[in-house]
Amino acid sequence: MKLVTYEKDGKQRAGALVEGDGKVVDLASAHAEAFGEDHAAFLSVLSMIEGGDAALDRAYETLKKVGSKGALDRAAIRLLAPVPVPPQIRDCLCFELHLKQSFAAARRIRANATPDPEATMREFEEKGIFAIPKTFYEQPIYYKANRFSVIGTDEDVVWPSYSSLMDFELEFGFYVRKKGVDIARDKARDYVYGYTIFNDFSARDAQTAEMGGQLGPAKGKDFDKGNAMGPCLVTADEMKDPYNLTMICRVNGEEWGRGSSSTMHWKFEDLLAHVSRSETIYPGEFFGSGTVGNGCGLEHMKFLKHGDVVELEVEGIGVLRNRVLTRPN
Repeated sequence: MKLVTYEKDGKQRAGALVEGDGKVVDLASAHAEAFGEDHAAFLSVLSMIEGGDAALDRAYETLKKVGSKGALDRAAIRLLAPVPVPPQIRDCLCFELHLKQSFAAARRIRANATPDPEATMREFEEKGIFAIPKTFYEQPIYYKANRFSVIGTDEDVVWPSYSSLMDFELEFGFYVRKKGVDIARDKARDYVYGYTIFNDFSARDAQTAEMGGQLGPAKGKDFDKGNAMGPCLVTADEMKDPYNLTMICRVNGEEWGRGSSSTMHWKFEDLLAHVSRSETIYPGEFFGSGTVGNGCGLEHMKFLKHGDVVELEVEGIGVLRNRVLTRPN
């Protein structure tokens, strides 16, 4: 099932995409129509996740009874992120190629800001500055993002005033299905509820400056509306193989790069097993994959301009679309 959160009369509603993703069935209203009573789990997508298999089974039963009766045209409503305020966001580094290409580009950006860029480049290379950390190959690396800065598809991102290097990141990720701790890797897939596309917008100039402090990223990532997710949550039962998905990024309709989830160095099972060691995870938490190789402007030394529209497409999920605007002077 493809679950969405949409806004109606100023309130957030849980829905399901039907008819080729062109219409949205309001699950609470459909359930009342089908069974003559309310169902608490359909108050939100998060409450559906918390409701587990029983809530999802009830959603399938509801759609079977009601079909697309009373469905809304998707084009006529505003989709929010599938879970507008996740309980937690962890964004991970799963793609080696992205790291190789991004660190090489970051060295160049930092060097170009010095009086002698070529001498600085040589120094960076000799000292291993902006080299892939050995830790990446030893264990999953992640940071916790701002869960209050989440937006959905077709919403504008107003760039932070302190940055002029505007970039995007082509990612996808999963929502946690149930509470767990010390999860064994071979049991971890059962903790995945479903998947969505993630655009981790990045202020590259701020990010490259702060990463030398070895505690980032911070303001390179943390700004209002910086975490775009959507357009929907595809439940795990409909996504049989998350490790064979084509991923494409476009800017103003022009393809900038593509990759595949088959190139992940760390799988989602690895992330769950690592993060849950002596730490409980909860339903609705989001784990990002990190950027696929070729999946951001930095890797191509190309950056966004005012008014650019970024489209991220992941096979089986859909297209996440956002426009970037610079702040007026």
